[in-house]
Amino acid sequence: MTLSPARAPGTGPAVRRLSATLYGYAFLDDFVLLYPVYALLFSDTGLTVWQISSLFCLWSLTGVLLEIPSGAWADAVSRRLLLWFGPLLTAAGFALWVLAPSYWAFALGFVLWGAKGALGSGALEALVYEELDRLGVADRYGAVMGRARAAGLVAVMAAMPLTGPVLAFGGYPAVGLASVLACLLTAATATRFPEHREPAGTAKDDDARREGLGDTPGDGWTRTLRAGLVEARGDRSVRGALLLVPAVTAVWGALDEYTPLLVRDTGVAESAVPNWLLLIWAGATVGGLLAGAGRRLGTGGFAVLLAVSAGALAAGAWMRTPVGIGLVALSFCGFQLATVLADARLQDRIGGAGRATLTSVAGVGTDLTTIAVYGAYGVIGSATTHGAAFALFAVPYLVTAVVLAAARKGAAGKKAARAARTSGSRARP
Repeated sequence: MTLSPARAPGTGPAVRRLSATLYGYAFLDDFVLLYPVYALLFSDTGLTVWQISSLFCLWSLTGVLLEIPSGAWADAVSRRLLLWFGPLLTAAGFALWVLAPSYWAFALGFVLWGAKGALGSGALEALVYEELDRLGVADRYGAVMGRARAAGLVAVMAAMPLTGPVLAFGGYPAVGLASVLACLLTAATATRFPEHREPAGTAKDDDARREGLGDTPGDGWTRTLRAGLVEARGDRSVRGALLLVPAVTAVWGALDEYTPLLVRDTGVAESAVPNWLLLIWAGATVGGLLAGAGRRLGTGGFAVLLAVSAGALAAGAWMRTPVGIGLVALSFCGFQLATVLADARLQDRIGGAGRATLTSVAGVGTDLTTIAVYGAYGVIGSATTHGAAFALFAVPYLVTAVVLAAARKGAAGKKAARAARTSGSRARP
């Protein structure tokens, strides 16, 4: 008879409360009516294409600079604090955009938005994983986070049809007000996250100081930063999981910005482009919902998932037809699933106190790779069609799949060799 592990009293309600709060937070965080039209706001204010591109770069660079320090801060203080404070920054930025539209107002708004993203990146994943682990259901992390990502995508799809009527009714100020309210509701929802953290000065902190990870109780986030980096340096499996996150996440995340151009190149009417984009986002939503079942995939299955998704992306983009967009949607389904699974693999391998720190390190890798993809796409997309550019960017996923398959084969070979040596030693008289 198999005995199930004992769980804390009230585990069921506690998991439901955590999950409901997470899904509500994810939905409200992306239910921003400014998303579909902020580029139009910039253009209508008189910004050039170069100025708009410089804003996107500033946005990304803010996240890169603040990602790791904010992750270490999340390990040193309350993660829930960062999750409710971040949306307030975004609310201030959106309000500034519509009340005083200008290049410098937009720039400051993007800095605030980038800071919000850095505060939440790492903190959210660490809080959810450790709360589930405390309740004895850490194995449900992938499924829970997959549904959260799906909730965010549903919010984007729900906001799109509402933006037009609100814009027609009250212009950009009305759209901005609705976006600010969504941010405030996101912050309010974050206050409901449960958080059970050991306070500073516990035995774990004392152990860390004795191991040279900190000298005084006041070194706070720098101590957690060093602790996280020490774990990454000393654990090969953690390093591999850190590298896998940007390898899986960055390329398709950057390509998402160019999907309207890809769809338009198929020859569909301009008015039909949003409908085809909804199909692509629906594919990504399904990928998030499949994360629970996908947790059963081993390294070999993960490699196959990447290879199949890359093939669907290349074939669908190269076709340059509406039917091909369906294959692109299928590929985004696979990439979203792989993104959630890569995050879950990383969380499973982190054993120290620097969970948010290491998650933020992976986030920095993703941000830097995304910036590189933007630059590469600017060059490739200018020299060829968008379909050809998308197809070419499927190659990194094929390379990653080959590397994973080779690593799995090598690990299996080492395991077999160890088993043979063990068997031989036992057979000796």
